Amino acid sequence: MTTGDINAKGITIKSSRELDLMREAGRIIAEAKLAVKNALAPGVTSLEMDALAEEIIKKRGAIPSFKGYQPAPHMPPFPASICFSFNEEIVHGIPSERKMREGDIVSVDFGAIVEGYHGDSAFTAGVGSISDTAQRLIDVTSDSLDAGIKMALIGSRLTDISNSIQIYAESKGYSVVKEYVGHGIGRELHEEPQIPNYGSPGRGPLLREGMVLAIEPMLNVGSWKTKVMPDGWTIVTIDGELSAHSEHTVAITSDGPEVLT
Repeated sequence: MTTGDINAKGITIKSSRELDLMREAGRIIAEAKLAVKNALAPGVTSLEMDALAEEIIKKRGAIPSFKGYQPAPHMPPFPASICFSFNEEIVHGIPSERKMREGDIVSVDFGAIVEGYHGDSAFTAGVGSISDTAQRLIDVTSDSLDAGIKMALIGSRLTDISNSIQIYAESKGYSVVKEYVGHGIGRELHEEPQIPNYGSPGRGPLLREGMVLAIEPMLNVGSWKTKVMPDGWTIVTIDGELSAHSEHTVAITSDGPEVLT
């Protein structure tokens, strides 16, 4: 999701029934994530990984969120069930016949719909043996997501999540992508509020029980700046340096943040 106004209105509060449907979407995504992660290997194409994820999502009675998704009239509909991004590709990579190679890192993003309710999650992983630089980037990105999730509490402000991600990531020497952000989620894949991965704490909407957020830090080894590739979807680092992406769908509950994916 591209950056916009964090002081969003109209944030939906989910009922217990709606949360149960989103939990089911999350369980299906978790299964697809594990299967794809276990199947990553040199010589395997990203299109094969897309087919594997789609098979699991559909077999469990869900619908892939991304296939045919068109967030703006000027963009082509997304043609696949997952986003699969290589190395310097940050997000929204389109699965193809490109084969993974030893040493690649890949970011894989999943979405599923159960009875009209969405889940959304992503991970970055290495293919075979990867460099220490790549592994550290992956680890810090995952840990920065954890730092953000810890602030997804009743009574917090939205940017308490954002600030925690930024502080952690930058303390480890990484830049935080600013042009793409997390988001609310529910009956739509992208709902209010938008959730930047940077900014001052104590701003934006007050977090309330029943809100559900897709929190998704994107960290780069080099510059935070990005560019869009000619396919209209794939986002890459402007300097060609490595990027990693980690995402969970998280519900705000009276017992603290609940990771649904």
